[in-house]
Amino acid sequence: MKRKLIAAIGVAGMLVSIAACGDDDKKDGAKGDDAKSLMVWLTVDAQKNWPDLVKAADDAIVAKHPGVKINHEYYGWPDKNAKLDAVLATDKAPDVVEMGNTEMLAYSVKGAFAEIDPSKFDNSSAWLDGLKASVTYDGKTYGVPYYAGGRTATWRKDIAAEAGVTAAPKTYTELTADLDKIQAKKGDKFSSWYQPTRDWYAAMSYVYDAGGSIAKEDGGKFKANLSSPESLKGLNEYKSILDKYMHGDKTKDESDRPIVYGQGKSALIFSAAWEGGSAALPENDKVGKLADKLESFVMPGPSGKAMPVFLGGSDLAVPVKSKAQALAAEWINAFTGTQGQKGLIAKQNLPNNKTALAPLKSDPKTAVAATAAESSWFVPMAPGWGQVEKAKVLQDMLQAIGTGKKSVEQAAKDADAAIDKVINTK
Repeated sequence: MKRKLIAAIGVAGMLVSIAACGDDDKKDGAKGDDAKSLMVWLTVDAQKNWPDLVKAADDAIVAKHPGVKINHEYYGWPDKNAKLDAVLATDKAPDVVEMGNTEMLAYSVKGAFAEIDPSKFDNSSAWLDGLKASVTYDGKTYGVPYYAGGRTATWRKDIAAEAGVTAAPKTYTELTADLDKIQAKKGDKFSSWYQPTRDWYAAMSYVYDAGGSIAKEDGGKFKANLSSPESLKGLNEYKSILDKYMHGDKTKDESDRPIVYGQGKSALIFSAAWEGGSAALPENDKVGKLADKLESFVMPGPSGKAMPVFLGGSDLAVPVKSKAQALAAEWINAFTGTQGQKGLIAKQNLPNNKTALAPLKSDPKTAVAATAAESSWFVPMAPGWGQVEKAKVLQDMLQAIGTGKKSVEQAAKDADAAIDKVINTK
């Protein structure tokens, strides 16, 4: 699932004194080895969909620490961070808080979360790459991956069949050949691949598949890398997809992709795995029985490997102001450990680690999502990344490329310059 990154500027005021308070807490022994209560903040996803897993973690901790009281508060995604910012400015911080993986960076930069020892958590050596990156800042670990959500390709198998295509593509050559057939069959007013131009998650998958990156770290500093030969190769391939197969509005982002896809004017989307199902909901389905016409598959990349995908998901962190840090870490391990991951998988989630992910690749129900999640990328964990996102540098670059306003090379050069101005700024 996609989580919007909170720009660092949005939390700066609330977190200005956190680092100093954290140092004081460590000095006076307030890590909470003998804490008698725990406050856990989770989103409503856990409350609605797997309350039994929350209870199992509670029970495990109470069994080990008789008399401990565990309290829970649940928040919707739009509300959580405003409440967290407010409480972090007080001495009433929760002990465990769920964060979208793209939300971690701004808080880690400002010192909001306590450093944790990964070796104390189950399967930490096998954490999925995209989730591991999200909890790592400046070489230190500030959270524990909880669960993941990947990106897959979804297409209309009925439209493919009309064009003489009877099986989902396994290679990029097969994919483009199939799309060529579909495009020829359906005509220029149809998008054989509906790919919103400003969707930087898809575009950067091309960049990383080609061996490029948004930015590189060298000596503790980040430098934009979109003008590298590898990154340009990926961006040029992305442009070719837009030119050949995307016949919709070239200024669009991906926010309403399920709605557009449900209108039936396109064959393929490359998106968060849930979007195909959302397009088939009654309020979006203008095709009729769209769910029966959809097929998902692992998006092949031009490199010959599975396309590396942006991996969404959730992490759990311990605020540095928590007075029960040790107990909080124990609860997190009970919740996200081996048994907890089995429970999350049973609830149709992807696990936080490759060990638990491996068996899912052989199950037809989970094979596509699990295989796609195995190869992933994540945003640069740089102090100023929030400012890059807030300025929509990547989106604007992609629109300039897609509309032909700039060449790929010029757009990438301009984006690099904009990124370099802020990426190392806290």
